[in-house]
Formats: sequence, C-alpha cells, structure tokens
Amino acid sequence: MQDTMNWDDRYSTRDTPWDSGRHSRELERLIDERPIKPCRLLEIGCGTGTNAIFLAKRGFEVTAVDVSTPAVDEARAKIKQAGVKVDLRVADVLGAVDLGPPFDLVFDRGVYHHLRSIDLWGFLNALARLTKPGGHYLTLAGNANDRQTPPDGGPPVVRTIEICTELCSLFDLVQLREFTFEGVMVEGKPIKPLAWSALFRRR
Repeated sequence: MQDTMNWDDRYSTRDTPWDSGRHSRELERLIDERPIKPCRLLEIGCGTGTNAIFLAKRGFEVTAVDVSTPAVDEARAKIKQAGVKVDLRVADVLGAVDLGPPFDLVFDRGVYHHLRSIDLWGFLNALARLTKPGGHYLTLAGNANDRQTPPDGGPPVVRTIEICTELCSLFDLVQLREFTFEGVMVEGKPIKPLAWSALFRRR
C-alpha cells in the first residue's frame, strides 16, 4: 500500500497540528533519565527540525530525514540559525536510500504509528537496515488507551500488544510508558493526546 498523504502540501499550508515548534519533553526526559550518551543518531520524519536541533545541541551526531521538501527546507534554515551541525536530507526510508552505516540510535515522533498502517513490513525492513546490533530505537506513538481525544482530532493510535508484537521481531523492549503529546493544535484548539514512549534495543 502506498502512502497517499501529500506531505509537501501539509507543510506548505502549515496543516501540521503535530508541529509544536518545541522539542519533545519526553525525548529530553528519556535522554536524561537513562541516560543515553551522545552517539550517531538518525531521526526519521524530522519535519521542521526542532528535535534534530535539540539533539545536536546535546552532542549527538545527527542525521535527519523527511519525505517533505518544504519541511526540510524550513529545517535547514532553522538549523543554520541555531548554529548546529545536522546531516539533513529529503529521503523516504521505505525506499532505497543510503544513509551510511547502521545507527546507534534511531528516533521517530509519529512515524511508526503512521507507517504501520501503510507498509509495516517495509518499515521493519528499514529499521533492520538502519539500527546496529545493540543499538536502540525510540518511537513516540499515539496510544489506543486515549479516551479523551476525538479519533479524528488526534494521531493514529497503537495498542500495547501491537507495539510488542510488531516491533519485538527485531528488538527487545527496554521501556514502555505513557505520556501526553504537548503543543498539538487542532482547529486552533490545544489538545493533549495520550501517547506511548517505547524504547527498544536491537538484538
């Protein structure tokens, strides 16, 4: 199945309720608590670069990719203004893209919960290529336990059993916890969708 979402149009028209303009507090918490030391890191679906900039400032060697050219153009300007180094590319990880050797850490905010309904096996194959043995994968995904966010107003959602069965073919689960996405705006109103923070270690 092909992804029918026109991401260029979404970013060009700023129809991007997930783009808060602030780095993820859950990402920051996890890096501080584990702690996860600076390493070679890939962000999939980097959007306008907010998390990539945060990670670069924290000492990570960041490669960041997105399928949307307008998003990457905006990210490039923000990265230049921030004065940090990020290897930024327009790329679809489901395609034949060469990003170099496998990464110590792969991160996405909202990519897995979208692509799992588009091409789960293609995404798993991409993760297999992109993560090194012993490396980590962190995904922040919509949570099917959410009973307050309207289904048409929040992110795609995933159940606990789905996260475990779909991703544990490649990874061992290190930590799974609930949090809320912050800074999400739908029709001009803030919402706080329930989410999963799922950290895995590649076997």
